[in-house]
Amino acid sequence: MRGRARFTGARTLRITRADGRVVDVAPDRVLVATGASPAIPDVPGLGGTPYWTSTGALVAEEIPRHLVVWGGSATALELGQAFVRLGSRVTLVARSRLLSREDPAVDEALGRALEAEGMRIVRNARVERIDHDRARFRMTVSGEAIEGDRLLVATGRTANTSGLDLDAAGVATDAHGAIMVDDHMRTSAEHVYAAGDCTTQPQFVYVAAAAGTRAAINMTGGAAALDLSAMPAVVFTDPQVGTVGLSEAAAHGRELAVESRTLALEHVPRALANCDTHGFVKLVAERGSGRLLGAQVVAAEAGEVVQSAALAIRAGMTIEMLAGGLFPYLTMVEGLKLCAQTFSRDVSKLSCCAG
Repeated sequence: MRGRARFTGARTLRITRADGRVVDVAPDRVLVATGASPAIPDVPGLGGTPYWTSTGALVAEEIPRHLVVWGGSATALELGQAFVRLGSRVTLVARSRLLSREDPAVDEALGRALEAEGMRIVRNARVERIDHDRARFRMTVSGEAIEGDRLLVATGRTANTSGLDLDAAGVATDAHGAIMVDDHMRTSAEHVYAAGDCTTQPQFVYVAAAAGTRAAINMTGGAAALDLSAMPAVVFTDPQVGTVGLSEAAAHGRELAVESRTLALEHVPRALANCDTHGFVKLVAERGSGRLLGAQVVAAEAGEVVQSAALAIRAGMTIEMLAGGLFPYLTMVEGLKLCAQTFSRDVSKLSCCAG
């Protein structure tokens, strides 16, 4: 049934169809999977201007001379670098640092690479207002005026839950309107489940797909859980950013005793062979047991490398096990082994592929 739905109770929905007819339905179970939309900040002057979101940028038929990107998220960085390589001058304005939820070293390494390509990055920026004169945008940032032909707003995404009347069903949301779910995709209302970007789960298509599958199982009598403790994530810039598990700061936030090591790519033979040593491999381990808790990788193939770290975390492997494992020589994933070895030795003194 195609239309706009809203709750009138935990088991009742009122649907307004395209032709205006209103239909009331009483399902045994409800799955909310309404996704998310770009979050647009409430800044003076922005409303009514022809700014881009990621959707507009992806279908653009012109290459702006100067593109201003507002945001430090994966979307902002991926599209910003794409337009740099298409020939635009790009100024990226971030409210804090790049990928602010990740290790600060990610911001430093990725920022250096992007600036080397010509991107200007303005960190810790306070956007005061935005003006548009039918030809150019003018962004006032902490007293400075930044002008560009186009403005891309990539400041996050908001769950599509307004208008659903979730309160009528007793469905709890967080402060941003995202539906709160447990690892079985159950909401605070019995018989109501939710999955995907409209929830508090990480906004990745593979997480949404896995959540939807498990929600369907659970809505029909099953008990399938979604374990996100070893969820890999990739930002498709160049170099890529791959992360999994806990960062050092996140581990400290959970009051875990940890130790970490960071290996510059100049010590990874494949990176040397590629003549591309921009980035690093960082591993976070539990102090005492040596159990691997997290990995952060900035490298050309970080997405491929971090999946091996995800499997290691899920298997409960220790740093010692990683350091003593067999990794093919000349591969980027060998960086995990070499970084693990730095917990107990100086890898710069080792010969190639030393066990």
